[in-house]
Amino acid sequence: MLVTGGAGYIGSHAVHALRDAGRNVAVIDNLSTGFRFAVPDDVPFYEGDIADSALLARIFAEQGMGDGSGAIMHFAGSIIVPESVAKPLYYYENNTGKSRGLIEAAVAHGVPHILFSSTAATYGVPDVSPVTEQTPTQPINPYGWSKLMTEQMLADTAAAYPLNFCALRYFNVAGADPQVRTGQSTAGATHLIKVAVEAALGKRDAVSIFGTNYDTPDGTGVRDYIHVGDLAAAHVLALDALIAEPSRSLTMNCGYGRGFSVLEVLDAVDRVTGGRIKRVFAGRRAGDPAKLVADSALLRATVPWTPRFDDLETIIEHALAWEEKLPTLRRSAA
Repeated sequence: MLVTGGAGYIGSHAVHALRDAGRNVAVIDNLSTGFRFAVPDDVPFYEGDIADSALLARIFAEQGMGDGSGAIMHFAGSIIVPESVAKPLYYYENNTGKSRGLIEAAVAHGVPHILFSSTAATYGVPDVSPVTEQTPTQPINPYGWSKLMTEQMLADTAAAYPLNFCALRYFNVAGADPQVRTGQSTAGATHLIKVAVEAALGKRDAVSIFGTNYDTPDGTGVRDYIHVGDLAAAHVLALDALIAEPSRSLTMNCGYGRGFSVLEVLDAVDRVTGGRIKRVFAGRRAGDPAKLVADSALLRATVPWTPRFDDLETIIEHALAWEEKLPTLRRSAA
C-alpha cells in the first residue's frame, strides 16, 4: 500500500488509520508542504516526487506491489484555491499532469486499485444543498478543474485497463488525530477552524469573515465540517470496497450532511477556549457559495462508515490540542 503525500495533513491521518487497521503502508512525499514528523518512524518513507517514474518502480518492487496486487492512496497535490487562480499552469502540472504519470505507472506495473483525494470544488457553486454526486460538476477555478480532470483520467483508465478507483470528494476537513499523533501543520493555512484555533492561541491577531450578507440564518457562509479522523476511516473502508469488487469504481461525497456558519464556528471556538476571537468583517470572496453541505448517503450505503467525531466542539478540541503541540514538534524537527 503506497500513500502519496503521506506526510501532509489528510495523507498522514490516512497512514495512521491504515496502520491502526493492521495494513502494511509506505509513503512517498517530496516534503514541499508535508512534514517528516507526521509519518511514523517505522513506516517506509521515500522522499521524492510522484513524477519520478523510476522511484515509483523501485517503491512498487520493494513494497511487493504490482502484478495485480497492491493499492495507491493518492493525496499528493496542491490545494489552495487563490493560488490556483494565480498559478493555473502549476496546478495543472502538479495536480493533473503528475497524477497522469502516477496512473500510468500503476497501469504499467499492474497496481490494480487507486483511491483518489478529490474535492467538493469539483461542483463549483452548486445551486442545490445538500450536494449529491449527481449534482453537475462545474468547477470555477483551476484547483477544482485539476481534480475533476484527474477523476476523468481515472474513469477512462479504469474502462481500458484492469484497474478500479474511488474518488472521494471532501467537503471542509478539520480537526486532528485524537491521539495527537498528527494534524494540520502548514504555516499560513486558510482552513477556518485551523485559522480560528491559531487566533485563539495568539498566533493570529484576528479572523477575517468574508461576506455577511449571504442568504443564511446569520448572513455568513455555511459549510459542512468533517473530522479528519472520520475522513481517514472512510478511506480505509473505501479501499476495502475497491478490493472486494475489482470491477466497480466509485465516486462519493465525504461530509456529515449538516453545516455550520462562520460565526457559529467562531462562537464554538470561544466556548471551547473560554476566550473571545477578534472578528474582522470583509467583503465576499469571488466564487464562495452561500452554503455547501454534502449529501453523504452514497458513502454510508456503500461502506460501513459510522462517524465517531461528528461534533463541532470535538473537532475544535482536537484541532486545538494539535496546535498546542505543534511548536514543540517544529523545534525538534529543526
